Amino acid sequence: MAVKWLDDPEDHDYDAAAAYLTMVAAKDEVAHVVDALKSAKTTTRKAKDILRAAQLPLLPEANAHVRADLSKISEGKKLSPILLVRGDVHRDSPLQIADGYHRVCASYLTDENTDIPCRLVSWQS
Repeated sequence: MAVKWLDDPEDHDYDAAAAYLTMVAAKDEVAHVVDALKSAKTTTRKAKDILRAAQLPLLPEANAHVRADLSKISEGKKLSPILLVRGDVHRDSPLQIADGYHRVCASYLTDENTDIPCRLVSWQS
């Protein structure tokens, strides 16, 4: 079954992204990044590439949040696009999945070549 996607992230996705990112960066940096995510154009990336760039493991189908997203996929419900912050290869800093890790994993389990709509920005200087 193909994964269906909303055109834009939901408002609460930005709040979730900010909550996560404030654990890895200063609050003022995070505010700029979240603003950039809100205005960024949506692009697509493959599920397998997002996980590799983030250096994160694939969560199993048994994970409650992944299972919930798999249920949405099987019911034909649309998922929210993923919010990403570009890593830095020169500093060995991986891509940050600011919001949507479980959706990436559910999409991967459906088909690792799933094109996932995402908002991708760099850390602001």
